Amino acid sequence: MRCLKVLLLAIAIVGLAPRSSHAQVAPKDACPRPAPGATVAEPADLRSVHGELDVHFVFRSEVDSSGLTRYCYVAQNGEESPTLRVHPGDTLVISLKNEMASEQKAPATSANGSGTTMSGMNHGDAATACAGGGVMAAFATNLHFHGLAIPPKCHQDEVLTTSVLATDSPYEYRVQIPANQPPGLYWYHPHLHGSSKAQVLGGASGALIVEGIERANPALAGLPERVIVIRDQDLLNPNAPPAQTGAAAPAIVLDPDGDARNTGSGTGKPAKDLSVNFVPVPYPNYEHGVIAGKAGEKQLWRVLNASAITYLNLQMLWDGLPQDFGVVAMDGVPINANGLGRGIIYENHVGLPPGGRAEFVITLPAEGVKAELLTRSVNTGAGGENDPVRPLASIIGSKNAPALQSRLPEAPAPLAKASVPWLGSVHPARERRLYFTEKLQDPSDPNSPTTFYITVEGQQPVAFDPNSSAPNIIVRQGDVEDWYIENRTQELHAFHIHQIHFMLTEWFGIAVNEPFLRDVINVPFWDGKTTKYPSVKLRMDFRDPSIVGTFPYHCHLLEHEDGGMMGLVRVEPAPAAKTESHRQTEPDRPAGQP
Repeated sequence: MRCLKVLLLAIAIVGLAPRSSHAQVAPKDACPRPAPGATVAEPADLRSVHGELDVHFVFRSEVDSSGLTRYCYVAQNGEESPTLRVHPGDTLVISLKNEMASEQKAPATSANGSGTTMSGMNHGDAATACAGGGVMAAFATNLHFHGLAIPPKCHQDEVLTTSVLATDSPYEYRVQIPANQPPGLYWYHPHLHGSSKAQVLGGASGALIVEGIERANPALAGLPERVIVIRDQDLLNPNAPPAQTGAAAPAIVLDPDGDARNTGSGTGKPAKDLSVNFVPVPYPNYEHGVIAGKAGEKQLWRVLNASAITYLNLQMLWDGLPQDFGVVAMDGVPINANGLGRGIIYENHVGLPPGGRAEFVITLPAEGVKAELLTRSVNTGAGGENDPVRPLASIIGSKNAPALQSRLPEAPAPLAKASVPWLGSVHPARERRLYFTEKLQDPSDPNSPTTFYITVEGQQPVAFDPNSSAPNIIVRQGDVEDWYIENRTQELHAFHIHQIHFMLTEWFGIAVNEPFLRDVINVPFWDGKTTKYPSVKLRMDFRDPSIVGTFPYHCHLLEHEDGGMMGLVRVEPAPAAKTESHRQTEPDRPAGQP
């Protein structure tokens, strides 16, 4: 399908936690990780029983032998970052105990967009905070259920004032998976403003699967499934020169955060190392792990880019030749969710921004075939980090390989038809325009810290203020809107909004008939020359009554979000649910205005 090919190609061609200086003694192997070259094991599964999944997480940190800080969720069975498996309508209960800050002798601080520290900072009124008084401290944490349409309320998916401290009792999340939640791959991770990048970069993330994708696409019935979580981390060998490739290595230019700038060559030192299910693939030699499976077996791969700042462009090579695979879902939503499109589209590469997910069918190689999973290079713009081509894992087909731990049901009952019209057929109630910008805190120093902004047209660019709960945008529940997101910077940004999905309708002014939904999308970078800024047009779906409340939208490069590139939208109840005096059309109010 042309629209998918255009988008995946566009994604393909189109962040801060320095090594901790204040992390103290932590329990040995609090967050154990495999060695480079290890077999890529599947994450452990935790499954709902009789409509409920009850999980006890402790959140831990440790400093490894290289001085890098690791963060992790450890379940009651000792498993790190297990895959949470639930069904539509199930109840998910998570008891979260923070064991991180109790291992530190002094609180850490991190800079927000204005250059001030986040330690002790509050979001809004502490008296109304969900937990921890709303303190946005470096040794606090919380949970975000990325992609789920659940209420932005305390003990559910509220990230603005929920701050779980080490001195707190376990904090309970109690979430009901919506009965109409599309079956597919979602994920959980911390979303504490000012510390999001550090904690996600340190490995705090895991997959969450809403079961039933075979009910949306019967062609998947009976397939074994494999969950792959790709994360980034600070370079294990930051001072090593690139491995010899027969060509001169591109010059290494570092940004203010110490990350390698985009070389524009597809090669060179990467900004971050990558790992596959925690098996590291360290620069410069990229020793990588092994994905083993039954030769010739057809499998469903569910792949999550849980990176803090790294873009992926995934491809598989069999004896050096690109292989087709069948895409069946993006960002948790089956591509045939509109009830009209095909259930599978064959591609030979797929672009995934940070936070993005792809689910696809692959046939494993025959025995003796040299096969690998890799990421092609991604051009992030002159101001972006370097994401070069590099291997991720060898794929070994063997008739003696063990079976995967999960297999889709053989005879699924079909999903009920959607109760609301397909998003693409709904006329939007209004249009809005937003844009990304950046500003050096010291314009005379190109290496000074950067403040990041996402601004509603007509408002003044202001970095996100964790002390304010005033929304930048007010919408009505039940409405559908078209948002234009424009990029006025010379680096790639990834737009994400909590609680809802959206549909891409235009890419850089070109109409795109994309028949599926997303919750994170790349916005092309500006080349610094053209008079028209790159943009995307998104159809935003605010029809779900459960999403009433205030929640964020932001760039999913988490150093940008931590640095101020975030805003708030408030979804108000539908007019019919309010008194007559409140049924007037209410204009948007800029943040900070009553």
